[in-house]
Amino acid sequence: MLLSHVGDLNEAAADGELWRSRVTTVPNKQGMLSYVEHALRQRDSNVELPFVVRRLSDNRVVGTTRYYQIRPEHHNFSIGYTWYSESVQRTAINTECKLMLLQHSFEEAACISVQWHTHHNNKRSQAAILRLGASFEGILRNHIILADGRIRHTHCFSMLDDEWPASKAYLTERLDKSC
Repeated sequence: MLLSHVGDLNEAAADGELWRSRVTTVPNKQGMLSYVEHALRQRDSNVELPFVVRRLSDNRVVGTTRYYQIRPEHHNFSIGYTWYSESVQRTAINTECKLMLLQHSFEEAACISVQWHTHHNNKRSQAAILRLGASFEGILRNHIILADGRIRHTHCFSMLDDEWPASKAYLTERLDKSC
């Protein structure tokens, strides 16, 4: 992710007016610059690694995701802050993106676990995380106070290194079928 991606991310978020979501945080046009600047500060502090997600067929930015809670001393980190343009939701893009992130996590960074955290009402994300092969770990109740004052209970998921081979095979097969 770079500052030059702000316009592309605004276009991606406009596809479906994602800033209206009550279950994830997607900035509106006025907030995107701050969102990207914050992500880059976190990157520069070595606590997050943000990415834009591009659709390969036309090289268009269709969303974003990142590693966060990076803890190399514990060989784990989290994947999240993921959102996609409405027109690419429920397509192979998320599967391919997560396959690459997980492959790097387990095969290059030698993680022993990867975690995901999501809003208690974000049923679509919860289902998508489970389809990756992750396990539901539990709920952190009254975990976060959102910008609008609502309280979020956080659903927690994880995947362990010894679960990765089966998940990789499943995700690869899904992608092969979608081509």
